[in-house]
Amino acid sequence: MHFIEVLLPLSLPKTFTYCVSEAEYNYIQKGMRVAVPFGKNKIYTALVIDLHQVPPTLYDAKEIHQILDEKPIVNEFQIAHWQWISTYYMCAIGDVFRGALPSAFILESETTISSQKDSTIAITDLSDDEYLVYEALQQQSSLKVQDVISILNKKNIFPVIQKLLQKNILTLQEEIQEEYKPKLVRYIRLHEDYVAESNLIALLDSLRGAKQKEVLMHYFQLNAKEKKPISVKQLTEVSQSTPTIIKALIDKNIFEEYFIQHDRVNFDSKKIESNLLLSEVQNRAYEEIKESFQSKEVSLLHGVTSSGKTEIYTKLIEDYIAQGKQVLYLLPEIALTTQLVSRLTQHFGNEVAVFHSKYSNNERIEVWNQVLEKSDKAKIVIGARSALFLPFSNLGLVIIDEEHEQTFKQQDPAPRYHARDAAIVLAQAQKAKVLLGSATPSIETYFNAQSGKFGLISIKERYGKAPLPDVELVDLKESYFKKRMKGHFSLTLIEAIAEALSLGEQVILFQNRRGFSPVLECITCGHIPQCTSCNVSLTYHKFKNQLRCHYCGYAIAKPTNCHVCSSVDITAKGFGTEQIELELAELFPTKNIKRMDQDTTRGKYSFEKLIDSFKNREIDILVGTQMLAKGLDFDNVTLVGIMNADNMLYHPDFRAFERSFQMMTQVSGRAGRAEKRGKVIIQTYNVNHNIIQQVTNNDYAAMYKEQLYERLIYKYPPYFRLIKLTLKHKDFEKLKEGSMWLYQVLSQNLQIPVLGPEEPGINRIRNEYIRTIMVKIPQDGALVSTKKTIQKILNSFEAVAQYRSIKVTLNVDFY
Repeated sequence: MHFIEVLLPLSLPKTFTYCVSEAEYNYIQKGMRVAVPFGKNKIYTALVIDLHQVPPTLYDAKEIHQILDEKPIVNEFQIAHWQWISTYYMCAIGDVFRGALPSAFILESETTISSQKDSTIAITDLSDDEYLVYEALQQQSSLKVQDVISILNKKNIFPVIQKLLQKNILTLQEEIQEEYKPKLVRYIRLHEDYVAESNLIALLDSLRGAKQKEVLMHYFQLNAKEKKPISVKQLTEVSQSTPTIIKALIDKNIFEEYFIQHDRVNFDSKKIESNLLLSEVQNRAYEEIKESFQSKEVSLLHGVTSSGKTEIYTKLIEDYIAQGKQVLYLLPEIALTTQLVSRLTQHFGNEVAVFHSKYSNNERIEVWNQVLEKSDKAKIVIGARSALFLPFSNLGLVIIDEEHEQTFKQQDPAPRYHARDAAIVLAQAQKAKVLLGSATPSIETYFNAQSGKFGLISIKERYGKAPLPDVELVDLKESYFKKRMKGHFSLTLIEAIAEALSLGEQVILFQNRRGFSPVLECITCGHIPQCTSCNVSLTYHKFKNQLRCHYCGYAIAKPTNCHVCSSVDITAKGFGTEQIELELAELFPTKNIKRMDQDTTRGKYSFEKLIDSFKNREIDILVGTQMLAKGLDFDNVTLVGIMNADNMLYHPDFRAFERSFQMMTQVSGRAGRAEKRGKVIIQTYNVNHNIIQQVTNNDYAAMYKEQLYERLIYKYPPYFRLIKLTLKHKDFEKLKEGSMWLYQVLSQNLQIPVLGPEEPGINRIRNEYIRTIMVKIPQDGALVSTKKTIQKILNSFEAVAQYRSIKVTLNVDFY
């Protein structure tokens, strides 16, 4: 007997065994996909991770349906890496498999109904509904369940299908469809009969239509000039004709059409031949990185904002490509890939591939295949965190830019991995080097660099010796008291904006809240509209004139009067990016003002459009959330305004101060990146706060020292590892009881701090109440055995009948 071990794209912690014939056993390789039956009548795409001859003990192995690949699409490095992610982040290996592959690779069955070929049917025996389905099947060969629902216009259609099956009119089949279709481009060439010159002259004479003659002449011109295949699209554009004229020429056998498979994303045209010259400071850093790579696997490049880190990365990438290695360049935000891609494609042309979630399924599969085949088109892969799962087998260098960013951590759904840490493990498996870059490194990374675990390279000055921006604080308390405010703008900030705009410079304003205002309040009775399924107030969006919940998407139209006391005195409290945009329009009516937040960047190219028009100086003032804070490079921005520094400082999170410092320093770093010195204005109620003073003096070391001292006292990273257990249930009392049981068992079995069960600030989302338990594992504690104990306790928690319905999610290193 021959067996294969497969992974299924379901949240299941183990692999499954299926039997195969000897011929299949000899053909199948690890990393190929097979279609397998699972459950009663479902078919899933599974991934082969082992071949063996040991039958399963608990069940009879089913046979596979079909082999989907001719060669493996996943390599052994990846399978080992997935297993590490599954163990370290305590999630099911099936979740990792589903999260790692582009969804077009993972097909699930769709039940299809077709008519029985050789059955004789008495139409009079059919009910109205049955007849409608039968009639539809006479028009087309097969129907999906969804089609039947729309034909009968009712949800419960299974009884109808059941009766038709009993009458032997229908057959059911579980059908799998390959999703990926290669992009084919239509090309034309002259029919071989007309290659001889005499035939060609006769052809031109015989053509009556002036338009057709013109198209033919344009074809000859293009052919002479380009010496490469001519596409239909290119010919229609050049000759300014229509596809119908070209079709007429094809019908007359003058042109032949043929198709060539094309990649959907192509950067060849953007390459500009140039030699990269580093400044003295950059060159010194570059040499230090190479030196540190000789003894260290991972190095941190700590350079102030605008110190030219990207040029150093580019130089390093050149070195590794010359050695024939692959390079992975991870960025925290899709917004950043836009600018970086244009910078790197100018240097490397079509050797750059891009991979992130705004790309279509087919585009992602093309990049996947290029990386798998070590193609020249994917020597450098730029991407957000999901690019980590691409099938690299020859990695030389991993660059993680802005490594401190919290967006590198996946929150939902599982696997809840941290891209920075997972990339370091992947690189070590392939003996590649890792370079972390940031102007404000996370405290854990800097701690590792200081303790000698990572190499450390520092750049203290900006590129071209540009001075750091001048930071000015505005005391909001005093400004309101002295009536030096217009809306949410202090007069100081308004004057600075007016001055920058009069000099033709651009301005960035930062407010980390989208929407118009976080709450609407009734002045008469104090009622604030709440979400019906979450314990959170609704955010007012003026542009759509609605109140929205940012947790579940629930929305209502803006009320004209209070829902409780019917008073019409309703006022907006607090402010978001939308309100600032509107206030600016009143203050500077002639200027072009745009905002960049989750609401305005939903489309595939929305980032590119915004960033390009800002770079081309079409936009005067850009208002945005934290998307603006990272690595964007605009040479004409001289003023950055932080509207309210306090709402970041007082988050109920142990990293609030560190995050505030990083955010404000990064936003400040967008100012004065060229010859002109930048200016930053921070509006705050708390001018003497330590963090705000440290941002003003750009003093990372003081912030690091102060935060480290607090982390040690209160048992937080880097001195302790954290695991957060989140419990959710619709029944408040049951959740309370279950979380208490889990907490008591954990604290009895673990000799380390266990905190909880705690109700978070927002204790109900999507009608489920939430409780959290935090486990703190000391640096020298046994991490693996602690995780095993937690897993055992969770298994016994699930075995308790009344707690089985409580959802528990684990988040390792959730920060």
